[in-house]
Amino acid sequence: MAEFLGGWRRDYRCGEVTEAMVGRELTLMGWVQRARNMGGIIFVWLRDVSGMVQVVFKADTLPADVYAMGEALRSEYVLAIRGQVALREADAVNEHMATGRVEVNVREAKILNAAETPPIYVEDGAKDNEAIRLKYRYLDLRKPSMQKTMLARSQVTMAIRNHMISQGFAEFETPILTKSTPEGARDFLVPSRIHAGECYALPQSPQIYKQLLMLAGMDRYFQVARCFRDEDSRADRQPEFTQLDLEMSFVEPKDVQTVVEGAFAAVFKEVKGIDLPLPLPRMTWKDAMEKYGSDKPDTRYDMTISTVNEQVRGCGFSIFEQAVEGGQMVCAITAKQAADRLSRKEMDALGEFVKTYHVKGLAWMALQEDGTVRSSFAKFFSEEKLKALLAHMDVQPGDALFLIADKKPVALTAMGQLRGRLARELGLIDQSKDNLLWITEFPLLEWDEESQRFQAAHHPFTMPMEEDFGLLETHPEQVRAKSYDLVYNGIEMGSGSIRIHASDLQERMFSWLGFTHEEAWQRFGFLLEAFKYGTPPHGGFAFGIDRLMMMLTGADSLRDVIAFPKAQNASCLMMDTPSAVPEEQLRMLHLRFDPQDKA
Repeated sequence: MAEFLGGWRRDYRCGEVTEAMVGRELTLMGWVQRARNMGGIIFVWLRDVSGMVQVVFKADTLPADVYAMGEALRSEYVLAIRGQVALREADAVNEHMATGRVEVNVREAKILNAAETPPIYVEDGAKDNEAIRLKYRYLDLRKPSMQKTMLARSQVTMAIRNHMISQGFAEFETPILTKSTPEGARDFLVPSRIHAGECYALPQSPQIYKQLLMLAGMDRYFQVARCFRDEDSRADRQPEFTQLDLEMSFVEPKDVQTVVEGAFAAVFKEVKGIDLPLPLPRMTWKDAMEKYGSDKPDTRYDMTISTVNEQVRGCGFSIFEQAVEGGQMVCAITAKQAADRLSRKEMDALGEFVKTYHVKGLAWMALQEDGTVRSSFAKFFSEEKLKALLAHMDVQPGDALFLIADKKPVALTAMGQLRGRLARELGLIDQSKDNLLWITEFPLLEWDEESQRFQAAHHPFTMPMEEDFGLLETHPEQVRAKSYDLVYNGIEMGSGSIRIHASDLQERMFSWLGFTHEEAWQRFGFLLEAFKYGTPPHGGFAFGIDRLMMMLTGADSLRDVIAFPKAQNASCLMMDTPSAVPEEQLRMLHLRFDPQDKA
């Protein structure tokens, strides 16, 4: 039977017991990690969120009922003890435990609650199946590593909030029940009981609301916001997630970036004890694509991409020559000291890998240390042309060279993916580095082959760069946006932009995106109407706190940094959701499911 506290009060947490407390009487409470009965003496590791301490039941100093209580202890029992702190014997010191030089000799004890044998191991290093861990998440969260992560997450959020307040921001909440708008992903819809046949949507972001707060004159807004997107789950994606959302009035990109950099600096100082060098580096989207083949480049290693059209022009290799003559690109990377580390079979596997990114193939060459060459294309080159190419790419004995020929965006993307794979396989990534940088001047619009029209590269409220206004009607694909992403070790942490603040320009933007006047006003009339009444120039940013935690802790999945995450198929195994609801509830919401949908 469970005991009540009965006037007992905890003096310290388990991990707070130190050598300075030797001789002191303490009351501790926590969970039993393990109990070892050595015959006449029982050693118990007592655990709470702060850590563990060893408590000792000794038969020769305790009343029989108290010692019997120690004998009854099992893993995960909830226990309270009163006792005296003592130094451990020299040969019993545990250097792997923060409290490993002390123990507490029990004088009194209470079993506050017994526990059945847990269905998972409540200790770090256990190899439980993830589905079982998610089903019993409340037990999984008892593991020291999980508790450390969750407490670090609280630190991160607090550091962000403190920084934002120090910069003159005010925290506002925005609605969770909102309007469905086209923002790139599917909305979660909430049927209305009162308004038959109509739905709310859960917000993919507070985008429109934070713009309206700027229109309302709030000047500097932030929110630790819950966001929802009905999209397929994966390791770095969840249907509901948390982000820092902010907006500022009368600003240019640098103003927003400075605030965001400060928030990251505060987090790194608080959690990792690192002083981030500010301001962070900046790189245009064009440079990032041409040098790294990615708009979220990992700059912890070199191996940048070069265009070699001039070096292969008239080389005799038809694939390269046709690409150059057809206005396409031939790009290349040099993998240092990789020639002897990649077999012919592995080279062929890399060729198959790049084909998944829609290029026709991969040309490669390995220059051995002894000067011999293995290559898929070198035999077609003259000696002079080959020497010129190798010199341009700084290929030395022991290096490997890779080339791709195709349309520029396709070739660069495939080469960027190859660059990342080679870096991982060759061990080129310095895991100790924390490289953050801004990517700027993204395209405003992207052409969508399926719909045969332009789509917003960022979102439909992004301001074009003023110097590109003249291209809007003639060459919209060349227009750059006042948008910016923050990249951390090759992972996009968040994005932002300066917003359109004029009603006529916003309507033109909707027109380029294929909306008729009527459709634009039906979807966004409240915003277009609001813009008529004096909207300040404004801009903002949002970054994912879940993803930041994943990067800071080195976790493999977002599920490891969220207290109660969804599984891969967006279900909650612990709560068994989504789940069926009674027909009466459906009728109240004016809903009826097709029985075939449940099959």
